[in-house]
Amino acid sequence: MSTAFRLASPSGGPIHGRIDEPDTSGPRPTVAICHGFKGFMDWGFFPYLAELLARRGFLAVRFNFSGSGMEPREDRATDLEGFRANTFSRELEDLDTVLAALLGDSAEIPLASDRVDPGAVGLFGHSRGGGTALLGATRGRFADRIRALVTWAAVASFDRFDEETRAHWREQGVIHVPNARTGQEMPLGLGLLEDLERNGELLDLESAAEEITAPWLLVHGEDDESVPVEEAERLFARARRCEAERIENAGHTFGAQHPFSGPTPELTRAMNVTQSWFRRHLC
Repeated sequence: MSTAFRLASPSGGPIHGRIDEPDTSGPRPTVAICHGFKGFMDWGFFPYLAELLARRGFLAVRFNFSGSGMEPREDRATDLEGFRANTFSRELEDLDTVLAALLGDSAEIPLASDRVDPGAVGLFGHSRGGGTALLGATRGRFADRIRALVTWAAVASFDRFDEETRAHWREQGVIHVPNARTGQEMPLGLGLLEDLERNGELLDLESAAEEITAPWLLVHGEDDESVPVEEAERLFARARRCEAERIENAGHTFGAQHPFSGPTPELTRAMNVTQSWFRRHLC
């Protein structure tokens, strides 16, 4: 069973999401799923992953960050001003908002509160969402409640901007990045750069890797064209409690596209090690 929800983010924007539930009754181990940059909860493999986890007995919670620019059932960004206003800190706040609702520590109507096992909550994140999930497991409001983490193709740093880009950004107040899938030019407001510079210590992913106490599975494709596998090596080198799964012939999305046309062998391997990790540490 899959049900939709909507929460108000601290910034005031909506957080749209879906909960995929298993057939079994009672409280279940729960996994919150974080998409990456220019991603959304219905992109490519996310529904497939949520369905797989639900079939394995998990409550799978996927959501759109409030600054994703995406509305439910839309295939391209329609809230470009929301996208422009997004920041890294805002995404961590959004994740905390979802966890607060799941754990009943929120003014919002609790999400499936009778279905969540509060002692068995895990996080999953892909790409930039992997970095956000890592922060959620180390520096978020509910870091001490996170019992397992899985990241796919996680970035080792949010700072991916050279000095020329920064100078242009400050001069214009905005830069644009192309969305190859939709052909849109996506605006990044100056607030994103200011957040990175003002909150650099909080947003330092390599130092966060040193702090994690929850068991962490770091999955990365050896042929990742967007986040080089060397970034996984940097995170792994700093982590105290981490296992790494390098997947041969796998790119950034493990061969998945949008719309989703089925799993590749590389994606199947990533899915299998992921559900096994969560079963091992949450069940």
